[in-house]
Amino acid sequence: MNTMLRKSVLGIAGLAFTGGLFAGPVAAHADVTPVKTVPVAAVQADKPDMGKLLPHGAPANQSTIELNDEQIANVKAIIAATKKAGMDERAAVVSIATALQESKLENLGHLGDRNDHDSQGLFQQRPSSGWGTVEQITDPEYSTLAFLKGLKQVDGWQDMPLTQAAQTVQVSAYPDHYAQWEQQAADLVAQHWTS
Repeated sequence: MNTMLRKSVLGIAGLAFTGGLFAGPVAAHADVTPVKTVPVAAVQADKPDMGKLLPHGAPANQSTIELNDEQIANVKAIIAATKKAGMDERAAVVSIATALQESKLENLGHLGDRNDHDSQGLFQQRPSSGWGTVEQITDPEYSTLAFLKGLKQVDGWQDMPLTQAAQTVQVSAYPDHYAQWEQQAADLVAQHWTS
């Protein structure tokens, strides 16, 4: 019995060896160029998660505008200020949507008769309401940090619909208008958060 077991094992080993000889030369001609791999986590970390940017989804009736270089620079300034404030991508979405509604991302000075009281800058903040001096609120970093300071004071802003969080800070006469910019704001954050 021991002999029969030994012959079986040797027979199997012989087949494996013979198969290896035949397979060896075929495999030697295969393309063995090393494949460059990128870890999946590294790719995903480059772009913010859209589920985090739009936790409630985008509301209906979204608006969008084409942006010029100045407006894109203001988007980047808002994102940089958001990071400086230690806040996340969702805070940047709320900020950009607010600035889209208030100024179309244009750093507006005093508009004369067309001005809403003394509102100025990206967020149409008012010196008379304590947002800062004209020079301060027309500085994109300062005005964003001022807006974010107000946002931080809104209890539970992270879980609110964007328009409610923005309205709580801005106290606009048109509280629902911020919602129409949520998708474009999220797209801009996704595009520029890591640039």
